[in-house]
Amino acid sequence: FKVATPAGFPDHPHRGMTTVTYVLPNAGNGCMEHEDSVGNAGMLRPGDLQFMTAGRGILHAEVPENETTCHGLQLWVNLPAKHKMDAPEYQELRASELREASKDGVRAVVIAGEAFGAESQIRTKQAPMHYIHFTMSPSSRLVQNVPEGWNCLAYTLRGRADFGRGEDVDAHNTVTFSNEPGQDGVVVQTTSESAEFVLISGRPNDEPIVQHGPFVMNTREEISQAFADFQGGKNGFESVRGWRSEIQYRTR
Repeated sequence: FKVATPAGFPDHPHRGMTTVTYVLPNAGNGCMEHEDSVGNAGMLRPGDLQFMTAGRGILHAEVPENETTCHGLQLWVNLPAKHKMDAPEYQELRASELREASKDGVRAVVIAGEAFGAESQIRTKQAPMHYIHFTMSPSSRLVQNVPEGWNCLAYTLRGRADFGRGEDVDAHNTVTFSNEPGQDGVVVQTTSESAEFVLISGRPNDEPIVQHGPFVMNTREEISQAFADFQGGKNGFESVRGWRSEIQYRTR
């Protein structure tokens, strides 16, 4: 996302997933304010991180603080069926709290998982994943472990790098990796330019996925039930009854 008021994301529900919001640390001074139906509110500033597990249901808003553009990434993590109806939960870290490490011209900000011996404080037992923000100097090489059998992708933010296919990938592209037996990592190489990207991997649930609007469930029937529960303020959506955020009125 790259947004400033009067744009934003006014009141909307979620069920069955976790949103991971990361405000990019070197992309200006824009901030994102959030507020929800279970009493949470706050501000995400450059470099800050938020894991919001919607679980069985939450209604929230995300709106830039003002007309200064806020630039960041939001990832939706599908929860396994046995955790889709868990209670909502937040995990937040300020930029100064995120673990960082450097090695051989490569800097890592560890959002989830581990890199260069630095391990994130974020808990991901419900849906195990790794999420690392890498910055590579020119002519540097990264070897990063990815657990065997996990799905993995990179999203490029700046510069150019070779992700193992013998050709450089420019900014604002998604690279997907194979996960065949015996494969347990990725190798990234820069040449004359630096590169910046996020590397995200996760253990597959091996379950059906049905996504409709803000709901991520396993079946079409569960999606219909989520809409009915939200509209009726029941079965996990009791907190939405009569609730409206204050920050949504900054959008139009």
